[in-house]
Amino acid sequence: MIHKFSEVHPNAKIGKDVTIGPFCVVDDDVEIGDGCTLISNVHIMSGSRIGKNNRFFPGACIGAIPQDLKFVGEYTTLELGDNNTIRECVTLNRGTASKGKTVIGSNNLIMAYCHVGHDCVLGSHIVISNATQIAGEVTVDDWAVIGGGTAILQFSNIGMHSMTSGMSGVQKDVPPFVKCGRTPLQYAGINIVGLTRRGFSQDTINLIHDCYRIIFQSGLNMTHALEKLESDIPQCPERDEIIKFINKSKHGIIKGMK
Repeated sequence: MIHKFSEVHPNAKIGKDVTIGPFCVVDDDVEIGDGCTLISNVHIMSGSRIGKNNRFFPGACIGAIPQDLKFVGEYTTLELGDNNTIRECVTLNRGTASKGKTVIGSNNLIMAYCHVGHDCVLGSHIVISNATQIAGEVTVDDWAVIGGGTAILQFSNIGMHSMTSGMSGVQKDVPPFVKCGRTPLQYAGINIVGLTRRGFSQDTINLIHDCYRIIFQSGLNMTHALEKLESDIPQCPERDEIIKFINKSKHGIIKGMK
């Protein structure tokens, strides 16, 4: 159903059972999958590739050109998966020549007034709370929770199953499975509540604790801490994810709490 007060370009590809409410605009070169809902005053811009069963609340602007002065009009896209909820006045920018696209997975909740910049890669089952501002080329892994009013520096990485407190300034990478808070941002323990809700066993949670005790409380530098982690902690997917994340970090991870 397309409301009579909305404008949909004839070349846009609209799936089955899509609802487009009043005062929406869907541009040329847009694909919207089955079952999506644009409540009202939503703008889906050229280069947007939208999956199935997504909901867009009033004021959302999807696929706008990047806010990057290096962008000179190159063809890029914004790719959004399935079952996402995009709340009021969210802006999702498409890519630049750097990666060519911004990619967001499925089953995410992006709350009101959030911004996701160019060339970001967001996983699935993520919660991004109100007014969070994500700069360009940021990676957010699956099941991360980001508190309201957080500002995330460009090129930062947020690990899976992590929880970042509200009003944080993220200038270093946030490793997986942790909570972080304070200013400057610091490690604040394991995300026990989130991990328990998602079915992690107590033995696995204890093992993650042991990993971060070595990283943040052993007094070792990071190179030696990772060596000790590999030698002392039994191999498992969680240990390997922590090691992989830290090894690929280009500007370092958050510090331990003092």
